[in-house]
Amino acid sequence: MSRYDAMFERARERREGVFGGFLMLGDPDRARSDLLLDALVEGGADMVELGIPFSDPIADGPVIEAAANRALAAGIRTADCFAMIADFRARHPEIPVGILTYANLVSARGREAFARELAAAGADSLLVADVPLFEAGPYLSAARDAGIAPVLIAAGNAPDERLREIARRGGGYTYCLARAGVTGEREGIDLDHGPMLALLKAAGAPPPILGFGSRRKRRPAGRVARFRRPNEGGDAARLTPIQRPRAAEDFSACTESPYRLVRRHVSSY
Repeated sequence: MSRYDAMFERARERREGVFGGFLMLGDPDRARSDLLLDALVEGGADMVELGIPFSDPIADGPVIEAAANRALAAGIRTADCFAMIADFRARHPEIPVGILTYANLVSARGREAFARELAAAGADSLLVADVPLFEAGPYLSAARDAGIAPVLIAAGNAPDERLREIARRGGGYTYCLARAGVTGEREGIDLDHGPMLALLKAAGAPPPILGFGSRRKRRPAGRVARFRRPNEGGDAARLTPIQRPRAAEDFSACTESPYRLVRRHVSSY
């Protein structure tokens, strides 16, 4: 059983949701990044999604772009990120680790080589944010051949046939967009996802995880029951880009709050 499967199974047994958090590897430097990664887990995250610093992250807004620039300025490169992932895996053997990155970084090392190095470091999934579905085949194959799950993005306005193809070809989980645009903070999020979730479920897609950025931390948690698959526990998740804190202690505290909110609202559904 994969780490993702085990995570979702535990959540189903508890009739709870799962909570994930995003961090840019190497921000603000390697030593403090390691501390923040540990604080994310200590704060209650069930899974982590990690970015590899890139100079042109077109799917991301100013918060994550700034994090990538800080990591690059600190000298963090892809090889350093693989080493950080391996170190994190040694410290946290059960936490699923997903990588969100861009095609330039993957292609520069070679798709197959990149996937093999990622798998050797202990990652569980790979999402290449700027590769459209019709060009994704070689990336998906490289990931599967290396033993890691190829995660695909699903949008609420995607045609039905495209969603069925995403369900058929994706692995690990399905990254469901909460709204249009890039990652980052906004006052609200769009959770009118019922038809998309129903189609994905009928097509046998990996469990949905919601990616968003929202300024009001209670709003997403209060609506998590609407995002859950009907009559199923543990199939919905909150995947939250979190801003850079002042210290690891602050980060653990700010992670713990939305984690508890998500758990409470899902378990009371």
